[in-house]
Amino acid sequence: MSKIVEILLVEDSPSDANLIIKGFNQSNVKGFNQDRIPNNLHWVEDGETAMEYLHQQDEYASVPRPDLILLDLNLPGMDGREVLAAVKSDPSLKLIPVVVLTTSADEHDVLRSYNLNANCYVTKPLDVHQFIQVVQLISTFWVAAVRLPTE
Repeated sequence: MSKIVEILLVEDSPSDANLIIKGFNQSNVKGFNQDRIPNNLHWVEDGETAMEYLHQQDEYASVPRPDLILLDLNLPGMDGREVLAAVKSDPSLKLIPVVVLTTSADEHDVLRSYNLNANCYVTKPLDVHQFIQVVQLISTFWVAAVRLPTE
């Protein structure tokens, strides 16, 4: 039995979050040994809550540490850039891969995200079917193909 991959989704748009969850559910990710790889996707809607989750504070005291973070850049309050900077500068969090999944195609955002040590940058397609396909590709790559670091 494979380890359950814990994923933290940081996304303020309920419709985008639902599409991402749908894409992960539909991907039916299998590892190279053809066993289904179970994953739990946890969703929070803003940067402050993401940091509470990552530091296991308050209502998140007993949540599992994520193996992967899917991060929108344009969040209310503490935005995704600030979350990315905080995660990658924290010795206890910096090894968690962060996939920036955002509407911004701005080259400045791409460069800034990579300068802040994002592990990959994906622009959300506007077409719903393409959006789900992109999420399925992320799921297949990051859950099935990549060996994620352990604590």
